[in-house]
Amino acid sequence: WFKVLLFWPYTNMLAASESLDSKTKAKLKQVIAQQLLGRLTMEAAKTSIEDTGLVALDWLNGRRTPDANQNLKGAIIGLSLSTDAPKIFRALVEATAFGGKAIVDRLASEGVVIDQVIAMGGITQKNPFVMQVIADVLNMPIKVTASEQTCALGAAIFGTVAAGVYPSIALAQEKMGSGFSQVFSPDQENVIKYQRLYREYSALGNNIEEHFTKPI
Repeated sequence: WFKVLLFWPYTNMLAASESLDSKTKAKLKQVIAQQLLGRLTMEAAKTSIEDTGLVALDWLNGRRTPDANQNLKGAIIGLSLSTDAPKIFRALVEATAFGGKAIVDRLASEGVVIDQVIAMGGITQKNPFVMQVIADVLNMPIKVTASEQTCALGAAIFGTVAAGVYPSIALAQEKMGSGFSQVFSPDQENVIKYQRLYREYSALGNNIEEHFTKPI
């Protein structure tokens, strides 16, 4: 959603411009698309937790687990004339992490013990900033698998047991597992800051839910 929003000038204005030929337009779009996430991440990482002044709600496609409700909507509060794209990006990253915390907290309230998180594929290996924010919000270490094809590796591990190559899943994991490429440990100073911000996130969620569920 945010990428589409930032691409609006290109999609609706530059693409229709007669000042550039089609080859230049295509190249420009490719360069921006390739560099956008990295540049947003770099600038967002320079911004402290307090500096954004924003609290975002990650319900752009409705609220996910727990208490899923597809009729609810996302929100961002605290916008000002000094709010720029990297600050909004950081707020959205934090909101996504808060959504994950809501899931972890619900599991914990039901007696499920979670001491660490194992992350795999995609963003986990490409964006240390995002992973560190999640570790700080969850206040637990996140281990990133070394394999870029973790699901395929898992299927292969089960396959070797089914074929009789190894007598147990545990042994197959020991022999074939890729291990971890990196561990993100929570920064306790940030943990405290995010605990406060999470309360604001939860309050915002309650207000948004009340707004969209109250009778007209």
